[in-house]
Amino acid sequence: MANAQQQENMLLTEHFSWPPISLIDDIINTINEVLYRCTDTFATGISNAPPHLLGFADRYAAEGRTPGRDDDGLDVYPDAALEMEEGVLKLETLMENAVDKNFDKLEIWTLRNVLCLPRGDEELARWVRLGHYDGVEALPADATGSWTPEKLYALRRKLVETRKLHVALLAEKRRNEATLAQLRALLTPATELKRESASPAPAEQANRGAFAFLAHADGAKHLGLSLPQSQHGVSTTVSPTPLATHTSFTTSQLPSLRQLLANLQPHLASTALPTTSDADADKTGRERKVYLESQSKRILEKRGVDTREGVEGAVEGVRVRAEEVRALEGIVEALGRGRGAKTEGESEAMDTS
Repeated sequence: MANAQQQENMLLTEHFSWPPISLIDDIINTINEVLYRCTDTFATGISNAPPHLLGFADRYAAEGRTPGRDDDGLDVYPDAALEMEEGVLKLETLMENAVDKNFDKLEIWTLRNVLCLPRGDEELARWVRLGHYDGVEALPADATGSWTPEKLYALRRKLVETRKLHVALLAEKRRNEATLAQLRALLTPATELKRESASPAPAEQANRGAFAFLAHADGAKHLGLSLPQSQHGVSTTVSPTPLATHTSFTTSQLPSLRQLLANLQPHLASTALPTTSDADADKTGRERKVYLESQSKRILEKRGVDTREGVEGAVEGVRVRAEEVRALEGIVEALGRGRGAKTEGESEAMDTS
């Protein structure tokens, strides 16, 4: 069983969602990064400085040593680079020791006075209940023995799936908010779009305010149509509008309209529908014939067919005279009359027999 200090650490870790010691570690790591950047900058400045400005010329003079010279005639101090490197390392070690000493004190003081439970009661961690445990009943001590590894694994799987569902719902909420923002932009007038600080993408800007007339035109105001307005990112609802009254009234009249339709249906079978007169029918037929003839003439002329004597019989460039067409029509009519007379004679003979 965990001791009091371990229970306190677990409680604080669950409350903060991170271990308390990790905060101190992050602070110390940040200070060390700043320290190393300072020593790197210091080493770069020392290595670029002339050696005689750092006291090497006076040291060589005091020791009676003569510095060498390079190709440009400048003094060269062979041991200057080594001593500067050792000096930078010693400075870095000194600063590291100072940081470790002082921040170890900070770590101890913080863990004992800030990131901890009030002192005086070592068993306090057992009686603290976090906010996300509200409504959760603790199991009695004798019930813990009934938990099997299979039950614990099932509960762990449920917890994992619940967290996945929570993440999916949050993502769906963000997508819905983005969709609602785009739809509100379509209904926002151009005058209000100019006041917005954020500039949308060119593809979105082309469609912004395209449907603003649905809620801000004179006709929409006359009908009382008003949509939810967004103020500082929060959608505010509006009071009922006359459009809702019109809709409810129209809905209430539907039963009476159905009753009237049911009463009229028996009369529709016995009532003749209005028909067009013979004159109107002839006129419609003539108009249709003129239209068809004009279209046929236009198509045949495009194909190079001569249509000066009409379009009857002009098929695939072969010209048939109007007299021939009328003669063929007479023959077909005579054959039809003869067939009809023969059919009547046969029927009379059958009746006589």
